[in-house]
Amino acid sequence: MKGKILIVDDDAGYRELLKGFLEGDYELSEAESGATLKKAMEQGQPDIVLLDVELKDANGLEMLPSLKKRWPETEVIVLTGMPRSDTEAVAWAVAATKRGAFNFLRKTEQFDGGKLLTDVSNALEARRQTEETSMLRRALETMSGSASPIFHSAAMREVVRTVERIAPSDVAVLITGESGSGKEVIADLIHTFSPRSKGRIIKINCAALPRELIESELFGSVKGAYTGAHTDREGLFRLAEGGTLLLDEISEMPIDTQSKLLRVLQDQEVRPVGGKTAYKTNCRLVAATNRDPREAINDGKLREDLFYRISAISVHLPPLRERREDIMPLANAFLKRFAAQANRVIKGFTASAIERLTAFDWPGNVRQLQNEVQRAVLLSEGNEVDAADLSISTARPGAGDSSDTNFTLLEGVERNAIIQMLKETNGNKLETAKRLGIGRQTLYNKIKAYGIDV
Repeated sequence: MKGKILIVDDDAGYRELLKGFLEGDYELSEAESGATLKKAMEQGQPDIVLLDVELKDANGLEMLPSLKKRWPETEVIVLTGMPRSDTEAVAWAVAATKRGAFNFLRKTEQFDGGKLLTDVSNALEARRQTEETSMLRRALETMSGSASPIFHSAAMREVVRTVERIAPSDVAVLITGESGSGKEVIADLIHTFSPRSKGRIIKINCAALPRELIESELFGSVKGAYTGAHTDREGLFRLAEGGTLLLDEISEMPIDTQSKLLRVLQDQEVRPVGGKTAYKTNCRLVAATNRDPREAINDGKLREDLFYRISAISVHLPPLRERREDIMPLANAFLKRFAAQANRVIKGFTASAIERLTAFDWPGNVRQLQNEVQRAVLLSEGNEVDAADLSISTARPGAGDSSDTNFTLLEGVERNAIIQMLKETNGNKLETAKRLGIGRQTLYNKIKAYGIDV
């Protein structure tokens, strides 16, 4: 789409001069006075305004603050023929910049059209970056249910800056971090700010699928390819065509399937199970794992060549206990969201609740914090959440306390189920993971998080 430029100048001849340089490449509109500009400000927002300072009925420089207030993301290039010296020009440029102008362009007898085109191109790029940042902020606000920042830590600010930089490309991304740290949220953000955002983001948890079904789920299958294949099946690669495919817990994918996945990524085509015809695929791959990739490679859980293929860019999410500055912004955002859902008026957290929340280690990371706040909203009776409303304590899970009182109700049930299954299998973790229907590494992570003594 062409950039939209509004030319504001009371000299018709000069407007024609500017249009001569810009016509065809940009969508142009005009305003011949300050009054006309005010009317235009009630209509659609342009990407760039070329604003003359010496309008007959107004001073463009004095109108600039209100214009930027109305159109904060619009870039303004100020035009003037008044400065007669370089010193005066610098003074005018400083004044214009302080009022929000992107740049300052002098009118001369031999007008520099090349500089105009360069300034316009640079302003459009700045406008695009501003819009992407604004979109990211709105998405984060939607995710948190709050207009306030949902993180304060330098680590998460760097993660968001990385998302801003990599989202517009098609490069594969590997997201690492502990369970519950927000890897799926980052995948959603990457998709939202990519050119593929109009397509779908398809997600699959590789640890949740039986070994015999994962290939047909990913690549599709033809009728009769295996027992129970009564119809042709489209794979997730084809469903994600034009969009993004998230492979969560990729280190839990069987090694032989990883080999076939590598071939798909190299050839950019997928062959359904039992099929004879390969189809071109066009989706962006985002992978995620809660394991250290190097450890997974050393343990034979992740092919090294596949790792290099999917990790052109890596994004690591630190656990919540390593970015405690984010605990209360997240807790307040969750509180606002869940209070609204429950039709409750809850102002915030008491000092003792804040102390307990910030002191806890959060083995389940952001997901556990979210569950804890939701539980507190439902069970609290006052207009603030108090420490007594929380199911966590300041003690670290597993530190000399074998009970599950430090966990939410759901986590307590899960912890007890793991303990019971470990007893039934005499501590056999592989068999326990199979019976529970989870990956072995996922079981290890939960044993560690819940402080279970095997």
